[in-house]
Amino acid sequence: MAPPRGRNAGPTAGGGYTGIDMQSRSGNEIRELFLRFFESKGHRRVHSSSLVPHNDPTLLFTNAGMNQFKDLFLGAEKREYSRATTSQKCVRAGGKHNDLENVGFTRRHHTFFEMLGNFSFGDYFKRDAIAYAWELVTSEEWMGIPKDRLYVTIFEGTADVERDNEAEQFWIETGVPKERIFEYGAKDNFWQMGETGPCGPCSEIFYDMGLEAAETPGVDLPFGKDDARYVEIWNLVFMQFDRSGVVDPSTKTTTYTLTPLPKPSIDTGMGLERVAAVLQGKLSNFETDLFTPLIQRAAELTGVANDVSTASLRIIADHARAATFLINDGVVPSNEGRGYVLRKILRRGIRHGRLLGQEKPFLNQMVFAVRDEMAGAYPDLKDTADRVAKTIEAEEKQFDRVLKVGLTRLDEQVKGRFTGEDAFHLYETFGLPLDFMVDAARDAGVKFDDEGFERARGEEQARARASWKGGSQKSASPAFRDLPRTDFEGYRHLDSMDCEVLAIVKDGQGVPAAAAGDSVDVVLDHTSFYGDSGGQVGDTGVFTSTDGNVTVAEITGCVLPVQGVRAHKAILKQALAVGDHVNTVVNGERRNAIRRNHTGTHLLHAALRQVLGTHVKQAGSLVDPTRLRFDFSHFAQVADEELQEIENIVNREVLSNATVETLEDVPIDVAVNEYHAMALFGEKYGDKVRVVKLSDGFSTELCGGTHTAATGEIGLLKLTGESSVSSGVRRVEAISGLGSLSTFRRDAEVTQFASSLAPIQDNDPAAGLRARFESQEDELKRLRRELEEMRMKSAAGGLDDAVSRAVEVKGVKVLTHRADNLDRGQLRTLVDNLKVKAGEAVVVLASAQPEGKVAVIAGVTPSLLKRIQAGKLVGAVAKVVGGSGGGKAEIAEAGGKDQSQIDAALQATPGIVAELLG
Repeated sequence: MAPPRGRNAGPTAGGGYTGIDMQSRSGNEIRELFLRFFESKGHRRVHSSSLVPHNDPTLLFTNAGMNQFKDLFLGAEKREYSRATTSQKCVRAGGKHNDLENVGFTRRHHTFFEMLGNFSFGDYFKRDAIAYAWELVTSEEWMGIPKDRLYVTIFEGTADVERDNEAEQFWIETGVPKERIFEYGAKDNFWQMGETGPCGPCSEIFYDMGLEAAETPGVDLPFGKDDARYVEIWNLVFMQFDRSGVVDPSTKTTTYTLTPLPKPSIDTGMGLERVAAVLQGKLSNFETDLFTPLIQRAAELTGVANDVSTASLRIIADHARAATFLINDGVVPSNEGRGYVLRKILRRGIRHGRLLGQEKPFLNQMVFAVRDEMAGAYPDLKDTADRVAKTIEAEEKQFDRVLKVGLTRLDEQVKGRFTGEDAFHLYETFGLPLDFMVDAARDAGVKFDDEGFERARGEEQARARASWKGGSQKSASPAFRDLPRTDFEGYRHLDSMDCEVLAIVKDGQGVPAAAAGDSVDVVLDHTSFYGDSGGQVGDTGVFTSTDGNVTVAEITGCVLPVQGVRAHKAILKQALAVGDHVNTVVNGERRNAIRRNHTGTHLLHAALRQVLGTHVKQAGSLVDPTRLRFDFSHFAQVADEELQEIENIVNREVLSNATVETLEDVPIDVAVNEYHAMALFGEKYGDKVRVVKLSDGFSTELCGGTHTAATGEIGLLKLTGESSVSSGVRRVEAISGLGSLSTFRRDAEVTQFASSLAPIQDNDPAAGLRARFESQEDELKRLRRELEEMRMKSAAGGLDDAVSRAVEVKGVKVLTHRADNLDRGQLRTLVDNLKVKAGEAVVVLASAQPEGKVAVIAGVTPSLLKRIQAGKLVGAVAKVVGGSGGGKAEIAEAGGKDQSQIDAALQATPGIVAELLG
């Protein structure tokens, strides 16, 4: 049995660290070297996918190179190549892979990193993967890493899976001495995509960073005994099994089965930052040229010395990279999901700037340093840097406001009972650093509740995990997985003739035939039906017999269970069998409505960028027959004048009746770099793409959807709404064609009705109606003021009686009073008045509110604050009326929902005061 060894570390036995005896390469050169090597081995270079995983609910962020190929491994997608290589941008800062708290304090933890990888989709397997890896790493032509500094691991086997003797033999064949091959168990050397799906043993290459890197300085330990010295630089995953599970209904336990995959595949991952440290002779990733320019810029912005060992500078550099790329890919700061993780990354970076003495916004300027270092590999950063910087600056200013509130709360709470739960609330809500709160508690003479803080942190992490509705993805159903691609003919016409039935799927299982009345999925060799994708809904229509005389099935929709394979949602009118032939007939009126809305979406996108700025980037869309919905990045509500200008621009393009040009099978690099085509959110692009050009370049986008032949077919586009989706993301909705006509008719009816209610002013019915409503609103405001004044007088008239009914509890005067239908401002005024009348007292008011709610307010005169606090008192009283609340020591508010218990709550108040007085 091999000894346990470190998993996240990384110079050579008995000597100091000298690096590799070769010319040091930059990080950019290393990335290109890796990709060029695998291109020379017949691999297709594939662009990095977005950090927001495409249509994958199992992932918070893209965290590995294989994510964009998951559907290929699952059998749910087909591509024209079987070998690929990528440099994939990744983030690990939430969920299962969460390195956030370690970043800056270790040599190799990052939130954002690049994963170099090579992939085989049923092509080569272990022998070639191992040979390629060893050649790239050790050949003088490529990386030239000395062989005597490398170690290899293999899977030792379990009861279910035998030892990976194959991998060991192939490593020996490449020239790795057997004594440098170590075996480990499933925890370290068996990889699986999820609870179910593709999985298999893996083999890793480790590099000995030398004695200088040892965990204990000067102590020379062998491989597997030093977590800091031996660093994993490459992991080769041999996907050869499909893991499935069956749940026993009686015991609720799951039994898993491993079935050999028909086409074993390869998935590898090499961290660019780690291998850069190796090839540049650095102990820490932060000492490489991938980070040193960013650390220097962080030092300039915070006004401190440029020292790469400073944890706060490392954190700022790392978090600036993560935040820049996340916002670039459409994530915006928010209080949930991906946006919440981004907000934590930003606030951690801001806090460490403050630790270095920088109180003003600075992190937004780091965006341009990231752009300058990374735009060569990721050119889109050039276009988005300004938008990203504005987003970060807005978050910095908001965090500054939040911090000030948090510090005020901290000052209040350390004067009383300061629990660990209280501290965690300040930490999570206001971003107050833990060590800052510990110091504040110590200065106030209060012991900090470490145990309570960690308990609250654990509970919050559990809630966060539960709120992320991820899970494991299963392999595509064999009923769809092994089918050929469906030839889509719907761009050219609405009917396809003599289509062969390739598969019929009923209740998830392939069947040879189905009867009339059955609801099934039908796959054809070619079709005119568009499948639901890219924000556009699928077509509906019918299947007919090949002579067109008989309706075979009603088609309620069309989807893509496997990319390229179209499944028609069919309700059969006639029996149907695999091998039969049918004609497909799309509902043309519905398709035309969808086409108008989809082409309108492209015009709307271009108009938004023209009016609001080029920072506008699509964040989601929906195109159906009745409307279009478009989500986009923007920082403020779109003004009515701007919406009107956007609408005018779109309709000018509609009236121009310009030709809609589509270009098929364009190489993606040509589409992006020569045509300057924009990518649409939700679309998954291959190496060949479809480009849609409108109005001679007014709009050029990558899009697989259906469109009108000319812009004039849209008829007219009418904006119907603008709203907020989340922080930094707005939504507009619109209609076109006959939908616009219906809206204009409805508006005309409203205009006619408005004219009957108020005289028309300046030929504008709306102006007359506004004048009438404003007059009525002024009258309503006057009546409301009079009513409130009467209520206040009525309530004030009973104050003397309330004072006379006061009771004494342990030497403290307690006044209670009920005053229904007053707002909270009026109740606070009554509390202040009662405190003045009573002199030294505790006052509690309760009030029945609209919609069955209850308001409770408590006040304590200053001389009694050392004995009792309003915040704790009001919370206890509110429990009686089914509510909760709190606040400052002198005055506090609470709410409730049981009006029947108001009198009981007031009667219970003296007893509650007695308990609090102790």
